[in-house]
Amino acid sequence: MLVEDLTGNIVNIRAVMKNSSDLILKYAKVCGIEVCVLSCDGQTDANKLANLVYRPLSELGTDGGDMTPGRLAAMISGELLIACDGKSVCSAEDVVNAIMNGFCVILVNGFDAGYAVGVQGFQTRSVTQPENHRNIRGAREGFVEALHTNMSLVRRRVRSPELTFTAMTVGKTSKTEICVCRMESADKALTDKVIRQLETLPLSLILESGYIQPFLEKKHPLFSAVGATERPDVFVSKLYEGRVGILVDGSPFALYLPKLFAENFMMLDDYTEKPLLALFVRLIRWAAFLIAIFLPGFYAALANFHPELIPDALLRNLAAAESLTPYSILTECVILDIFYEIMREAGLRLPSNVGHAVSIVGGIVIGDIVVSAGLVGAPMLLAVAIASISGYIVSDIGEQVSFLRFGFILAGGLFGLFGLTVAAFMLCVSVCSLDSYGVPFTSPLSPFSRKSMRDLLTRSGWIALSRSEPDIYDMNGVDRQRDER
Repeated sequence: MLVEDLTGNIVNIRAVMKNSSDLILKYAKVCGIEVCVLSCDGQTDANKLANLVYRPLSELGTDGGDMTPGRLAAMISGELLIACDGKSVCSAEDVVNAIMNGFCVILVNGFDAGYAVGVQGFQTRSVTQPENHRNIRGAREGFVEALHTNMSLVRRRVRSPELTFTAMTVGKTSKTEICVCRMESADKALTDKVIRQLETLPLSLILESGYIQPFLEKKHPLFSAVGATERPDVFVSKLYEGRVGILVDGSPFALYLPKLFAENFMMLDDYTEKPLLALFVRLIRWAAFLIAIFLPGFYAALANFHPELIPDALLRNLAAAESLTPYSILTECVILDIFYEIMREAGLRLPSNVGHAVSIVGGIVIGDIVVSAGLVGAPMLLAVAIASISGYIVSDIGEQVSFLRFGFILAGGLFGLFGLTVAAFMLCVSVCSLDSYGVPFTSPLSPFSRKSMRDLLTRSGWIALSRSEPDIYDMNGVDRQRDER
């Protein structure tokens, strides 16, 4: 706890901060009483600090008359217009937490409490178009790393008291600020569960929203029932449907839950076009997903075990191409898929100014020389290339698609169509068993919900959608009492 002796308080604060060199102390005489302003280097705006703190204090003068420390502290915290964001701090730990978050703390000699003033000014990235969730129509704004900026982006889209923010600090070491967002119509029990889980996080360091995501979802080897988005408009639309959102300081990805599997194939542009066009594009996405995971394995299964299912003219061409290669169909497929994943990972990690070199080298080496040298067949290369390109369409589950494609390659290459069927059945059972806070992951397909089908493959027009308020807990099969874990 803070004491009345200013020197003792400074000693305790220095001890808590391990005598760190980024602690800035500014002493002054205000109304005849010694005052110290504490801040953290790089966390505050120098202009705000000068105009909102130093100038108002200096205008009080140095002649105190009958001014007492208690009266001066009350004037600073209650009467003096310093800043709109202020709070009292009563311990050295509270002082350190405040200045680490961009506040400055005013300590008065002879008074056992301080006053923290918000003068945040650390460098942040400007609001730009999101990199991973682009659209043709709609806003070009994406979340950034600053929590309060992200909160303002959400509030700009919902200027209603029905939208509420609940702020908290998690992480024993990092002291990361997070904000739980919900609409008034959202399920309160769901919100309470999420808040309780966040308050009991065992993590000491939280650097990204992905750190807390595993603690909010049911354990599943592939898919997550917690969604992530960079778009404020998408985030707000999820809140409007009765979900809970989470903003994490330091991360441009906002979380929302529960998430449905079908939402991986829905984009914001679907709601700005005609319903018939939205239907066509969504069918393309579903077809691309199936092609991305099944096509190479299906080709390997037919070529190895079921050549009678291939038309004769095509079979002769495939046999001629494969007869020149030294490897089996399965080996070719595995090699090409691994090469593709290596190129994709290299393209993601390399700087953007040299990343194009990966596509050039990959196109020349794998697309031309490998086939010309007879290491792999052209039909197999075409199958893997089509599947790989199709996987880009459903980018939200791109990693899962890559893993599933490799699994179906092994299943089809080793056991034929029977292996593909068994693997597909196991995948369906696994996905259908996943739920999040009582909401089945595969809703509204399983369990079937006729009302919610109006915005799945097909999309009803806005006139029809506006006749009822959307609520994710209105679907069939929802059990609010089901344990989320």
